[in-house]
Amino acid sequence: MDAEVVRSWVEGWVVSRGAAPPVSEPWGFTVDVGLTGQVTRHVLPDADESLVRKLTETFTVPDTWLKLFLPPRTVASWAAPGWRLDDDGFLMSALLHTTAAVAPDGYQVRTWARGGVTRVLVLTEDGAFAARGQVAVPGPGRTAVVDQVETSPAHRRKGLGSLVMRTLENAAVAAGSSSAVLAATVEGRALYEFLGWRTHSPLTSLVREVPPQRLEM
Repeated sequence: MDAEVVRSWVEGWVVSRGAAPPVSEPWGFTVDVGLTGQVTRHVLPDADESLVRKLTETFTVPDTWLKLFLPPRTVASWAAPGWRLDDDGFLMSALLHTTAAVAPDGYQVRTWARGGVTRVLVLTEDGAFAARGQVAVPGPGRTAVVDQVETSPAHRRKGLGSLVMRTLENAAVAAGSSSAVLAATVEGRALYEFLGWRTHSPLTSLVREVPPQRLEM
């Protein structure tokens, strides 16, 4: 796995989500997220069986996440009891360039920027939610991270995902970025490949489960 691509993703993701700065570890990065369901995440660019077994036995706090760049089946076979797989994903990247981003008839686009993050919101003419996304640029000339891209089920297959992506890419270019990375879902990967993004690796998540509550007798 390309360590610089992973580093760029981690550094941009924490800006996008308002998480704590990443802490370098011998095996990767630790990020305090501070959310219900995801307290801390550990990112492992070059995991192997020995490391995964060690860390899944060491980290026992519920809602701790591990991010690995390996196939889910491989990772699942290495994890200690008490961990589960989350949804499959992929780490992707692209070189950026400015392109036309025109809303289809019946839709409007709003954008705003704050704290290094530009957000794009697509609404219907009457103001209903249709799609969204955001892009973080950690600093001038740094790799951008596209994040939280979503299209409402009622408004899919109308080009809104492409509209959001092109608007975000244009914002990143305007902020000085020439490249970007993102974590794609299985469903989103086809859109990103259509737009010229390339897949680097699987992105697999392991989550430490919350122990079931025992009933008092």
